[in-house]
Amino acid sequence: MGTDRAQDRPSGPRSLTALPKAHLHLHFTGSMRHATLLELAERDGVRLPPSLVEEWPPQLAATDEKGWFRFQRLYDVARSVLRTEDDVRRLVREAAEDDVADGAVWTEIQVDPSGYGGRFGGITAFTDLVLDAVREAERSTGLRMGVVVAVNRTRHPLDARTLARLAAQYAGRGVLGFGLSNDERRGVTEEFAPAFAIASRAGLASVPHGGELLGPAHVTQCLDHLHPDRLGHGVRSSEDPRVLDRVAAAGVALEVCPSSNVALGVYRTIEEVPVRTLVEHGVQVALGADDPLLFGSRLAGQYALLRAAQDFSDAELAELARMSLRASRAPQDVREPALAAVEEWLRG
Repeated sequence: MGTDRAQDRPSGPRSLTALPKAHLHLHFTGSMRHATLLELAERDGVRLPPSLVEEWPPQLAATDEKGWFRFQRLYDVARSVLRTEDDVRRLVREAAEDDVADGAVWTEIQVDPSGYGGRFGGITAFTDLVLDAVREAERSTGLRMGVVVAVNRTRHPLDARTLARLAAQYAGRGVLGFGLSNDERRGVTEEFAPAFAIASRAGLASVPHGGELLGPAHVTQCLDHLHPDRLGHGVRSSEDPRVLDRVAAAGVALEVCPSSNVALGVYRTIEEVPVRTLVEHGVQVALGADDPLLFGSRLAGQYALLRAAQDFSDAELAELARMSLRASRAPQDVREPALAAVEEWLRG
């Protein structure tokens, strides 16, 4: 990524929505369109807080327990408007449409079935519904997609094993990864290791969250106990060169979400998000939008933020797109043409 930044740009900036890319960090309810949230809430008489209506996107900070609770409450309110199978299918279809518009050729959407099973006939029935919705969205939009089953680290580790066995049953049938989300400051990371072992034996990618709200020591815990292929966020590894060395040597890709890092108070400004530090240290970085519903910025917006705030050149942005594709679980018939199309974008 040492290309001269002044020379690799055409007379006008290349379209970032035309840059082929993979989206590897997108949460299920958080992918909902704001307009859809408002429409479904009005349909069922759900009263939304002002921060999800006229004050949207909400002002958030999760650097303390109270701030995270407020963030989680908004997420739970948004999830409550999903009441029918058609709502779920609509969410997935619109998320796919939005990613296609942003230049994605592959999306991995992350969902915790236990958060929805009570309303949709149980975790197995809900997983079936999501996978069917994904197949419909692929047919209607042309976007190829996979599902990551993610467990909530605020729940008991035995619940995680239940979800790992569920995910394993769907390995090769649409589910491709197993994750761990919610507040990193809750739960004991190593206690989730047995669940990740179950998922790993089924051939699922290990993609837990780590190193966002907690520092590099938590990245080390994830490496030691969960053996990640990718790490959700992981940006705080930049604070310890030894941890960075280990991440790079292990080939663990980091799913970096600049807009959410700033919205949640991990960094004050986009300029501080250490994307270039990570890349220059040899770490693979895949940009993601995390929860566009709450952070107000989708996939192409993450690339635009780095172009505007950190002066990333088109060559550097193209390399980020390549890394997202290489770090994905996309099949070869998606990955290879997309990598070739990145080269065409750069030559264009």
